[in-house]
Amino acid sequence: MSVKVGVLILHGIGNQDETYADDFMKALKRSFVRKIASEHHAPETQLEMVPVFWGGVFNEREEDLWTSMNKKISLNYAPLRQFVIRFFGDAIAYQPAPASSSHLNPNYERVHETVAKGLHTLRNKTGDQTPLSVVSHSLGTVIASNYFYDLQFIPDKIPDSIKHLKSDNPLENGETLTSFYTLGTPMPLWTLRYPDFDSPIFVPSPHLKKHYSHVQGEWINFYDQDDVIAFPLKTLNEEYNRSVTKDVEVNTGNLFASWSPLSHLYYFKTDKIIDHISSSLSKLWKTINKVNG
Repeated sequence: MSVKVGVLILHGIGNQDETYADDFMKALKRSFVRKIASEHHAPETQLEMVPVFWGGVFNEREEDLWTSMNKKISLNYAPLRQFVIRFFGDAIAYQPAPASSSHLNPNYERVHETVAKGLHTLRNKTGDQTPLSVVSHSLGTVIASNYFYDLQFIPDKIPDSIKHLKSDNPLENGETLTSFYTLGTPMPLWTLRYPDFDSPIFVPSPHLKKHYSHVQGEWINFYDQDDVIAFPLKTLNEEYNRSVTKDVEVNTGNLFASWSPLSHLYYFKTDKIIDHISSSLSKLWKTINKVNG
């Protein structure tokens, strides 16, 4: 029996809904299927994807905030103000509590609960030891990084609410984290909260060799030069330089957005990114299933 590849997807800041990843998942699966079609009789069954919708934690409150701010005074630049609330509201609300605090930010905990649920769903689709790839965009890159950082470095401090949502298996414990794809990441801004820009997560997980000894894994960071929210990562410090496999410059967006900061909204629609990830996932699948049989 072949081993499937599992992908967890996290959206970024902004006004999102639960369908945000539908087109991306269809395009990624089509590309993946073409690349392994000669190797399996049902290639479409070998890739399982689960999108995490964490925006629901904040959407209602951000809508209430805008309504209350605009109730009695008609503010100028209304669409831009709503954009600011959606983008920066998510980031501000999510901020983890300082290390010296004895309590987590409840929003941080609630967002991580959605990630735990997503991983549990993925595990039910693929099995306990499926190699895990994470595709994340914008603030979703920070959320994914924080979630796996907690698993790797401070597992004893993970809240009970999250522990109760996950099962004790390699995938949900982050042991099979193989690949991390960060799209339009503002991660360097978050590292300002820590001395020396903090430390990155391990990609692949230090435990991966116990399950798949021949798999190397990768952390690929995609950024557009015109996207003012996105940054390269390898130049941040020596630890990031070692952990991140490659920074890849891409051109995202359509004719009207590709030259502007609006390019930030188009990573999930960029063919170069989809092709790179599907190629990596197909190579991963082939490597694992050659090793296993």
